[in-house]
Formats: sequence, C-alpha cells, structure tokens
Amino acid sequence: MKKILLLLSFIPSLSYAQEWAFDVYLDKSKIGQHTFTLTENDGLMQIISKAKFNVKVLFVNAYSYDHEAKETWNKGCLSSIDSKTAENKVYTALKGKQEGSNFVLDITGKNKRTLPECVSTFAYWNSKIVEKKELLNPQNGEFQKTNFENLGTENILVKNKATDTTHYRLLSAPGSKIKLDIELWYANNKDWVALKSVTPEGYNIYYKLK
Repeated sequence: MKKILLLLSFIPSLSYAQEWAFDVYLDKSKIGQHTFTLTENDGLMQIISKAKFNVKVLFVNAYSYDHEAKETWNKGCLSSIDSKTAENKVYTALKGKQEGSNFVLDITGKNKRTLPECVSTFAYWNSKIVEKKELLNPQNGEFQKTNFENLGTENILVKNKATDTTHYRLLSAPGSKIKLDIELWYANNKDWVALKSVTPEGYNIYYKLK
C-alpha cells in the first residue's frame, strides 16, 4: 500500500492556464486595458479579471475606473466571487459564494442578496455564456436578464490577422433597468477575440486583443 501511495504522489494534477489581454478604446482613443487570467486545476477554475481605464478631456481626468475580481468556478457554475471597484472615487466591494442551493451575495458589507444556484457572471471568456438568460454583474451585484443574438459568421482582424469568427449581440431583456448593447466575437475554436459596447451616451468601447 505504501508503494502505491508513493507512486500516486508523483502523478501530476491536471492543470491549465490561459490569458486574454485587451487594449481598451473609447472610440479611437486608448483608455486602458483589461486582462483575464484563467487557471484550471483538476476541474476547478479560477479567473482573475483586472481592468483600469482613464478618460481625459482636454488633459483633465474626466473618468476613472479600477476593477479587480477573483472568481472560482466549478462544473460550469460560479462558486465564489470577490471583487473591488473604484469608479470615479466611488468604491464598491462585492463578495459571494455558493451556499447549498443558493448563491449568496454581500455587497459592500451592507446589502445581502440570495440568487439561485449555478450563477454566471458576464464571463465573456467562456463561449457558453451565450446560452445564459441571466448574468451577474461582478461590479455591483445586479442580476440581469439578458438576450443573446447570433449575428452569423464574420471575418475580422485579430492581432492584424484575418480571423473567421462567430458574432453575437448581447442585449438586456425587455423591462430591464440597465440597458445593454454589447457585441462579442468568438473564433472557430470558441476563443473570445473581441468586444464592442455602446455606452448610454452613445460612445463606442472596443476591446482589441493584444
């Protein structure tokens, strides 16, 4: 038995790592970057998301955004989240974890919410997100009803290389308080390669893979 245990100790665990690093543009001006780092070990996934934007108007800081979220996923469902966001000096902290058949959120230590099991955030890195009807905002804890539209195939430039992709549009469901207008592109291998979003003011935000 000791020999068997010794042999098992030398069997490596199944691990995997991937990173998506995007330059972020507001119309034609680069405003920052957003990175997603995914590690997987024996089926348990951890994703760390870091975003930092700074918008200047006439050399004056008009908007700042600093966000970091750590998420743990198990069998395609969010099992825990810990995020911190500073948006124009307004600070928000969010923590949540799966407890039994519910996902329990604590927003800035003041507001607690209970969500159903198998919650998903706006996990653009996971192409299966397009199958979801509700998504959790990792910044403010809003649980948003969503609609995805498949806009068909499209050839776009990714790192200056023509790439065949599937193009989706993400919209908020009718009656939602928060309006969404987000476009996503996935390569044929299901890898996320681009994003476009329209702000309430009508500006375009682009994510370009570095």
